[in-house]
Amino acid sequence: MDTKTAFGKIISIIKPFVKNTTAFGAATDGTRIIEDLGVNSARLVDIILAFEDEFGIEVDDESADRVRTLGDAVQMILQKTAPAL
Repeated sequence: MDTKTAFGKIISIIKPFVKNTTAFGAATDGTRIIEDLGVNSARLVDIILAFEDEFGIEVDDESADRVRTLGDAVQMILQKTAPAL
């Protein structure tokens, strides 16, 4: 999976939880999920669970805690879906 595909899927998963639609419309890798998009921390847990379902991955607490921006989410997903060498 490439970065653009992962970003698109992440955007579609996060969309229902976003309170700041203006920031969402201009979202980039640097967009902060909680601060910029207005997603509350309880909903962030739901988003992480949706990532697990969508991408067939397991997200441990340490990895989930590092997801602050959309770019963080992309990198985590690419790392967890990368084929093992």
